[in-house]
Amino acid sequence: MATYKKRGGKIKSKSEEVNDSELLEGESTTAEVFNTLDDTANKTEEWVEKNQKVILIAVGAIALSVLAYLGFVNVIQEPKEKEAMSEMYQAQEYFDQALTSSVEKDSLYNLSLSGGNSKYGFLDIIENYGGTKASNVSNYYAGVAYLNMNDYKNAISYLDAFESDDAVLGPLAKGAIGDAFVQLDQMNKALEYYETAAKMQDNEFTAPRFLLKAGITAMKLGDASKAATHFATITGSYSNTTEASKAAAYLSQAQAMK
Repeated sequence: MATYKKRGGKIKSKSEEVNDSELLEGESTTAEVFNTLDDTANKTEEWVEKNQKVILIAVGAIALSVLAYLGFVNVIQEPKEKEAMSEMYQAQEYFDQALTSSVEKDSLYNLSLSGGNSKYGFLDIIENYGGTKASNVSNYYAGVAYLNMNDYKNAISYLDAFESDDAVLGPLAKGAIGDAFVQLDQMNKALEYYETAAKMQDNEFTAPRFLLKAGITAMKLGDASKAATHFATITGSYSNTTEASKAAAYLSQAQAMK
């Protein structure tokens, strides 16, 4: 027969008492967690209230920075880019004429550098439109113009200032610096730039071109092993290019030098 307390409740077993104790502890722990969260929330609210002015100033500064940047791009940078490109058109035309002309090349290159027909030359664009794409490209054109005018130090200076990830122009600029160092009889520097140009892009236009120049320069420096490596890379990886047949002939010479 079951036994009951005076109040009519059933006497609890040991396990039931343990369960009730665990439940009370769980409820207590939950309450403590909520109390902690409430305290944290209150402290956060107090901190926000206390530092509201600083927060608003910080948010405002960020917003102003974004607006200033957008304003700079839309109001200043874009018109500046368009103006620079417009000015560069005449200089580029002189440059193209110099490349194809059989006479007065230097005078045409000079016009491309200094300007004509009331338009800026590449040097003016570099000076007056710094930070624009037109200014950066003008460094390349100016460097090549000086290279063709045999002013190798200026050629190196302007070509080195040119920055590009373009698959063709980037390697061509580095390779042209190599050409300038060859003319200055600084073969070690020339080899360094040729090798850099060859590695910049894995294509069949610039890579074999500058590998060939690197190989020839290495032979002039007496490094037959390095020369053979460059020539072998051309014959192996770029066998369908015009440089491949030249590389095969040079490879035999390099191997004979070892």
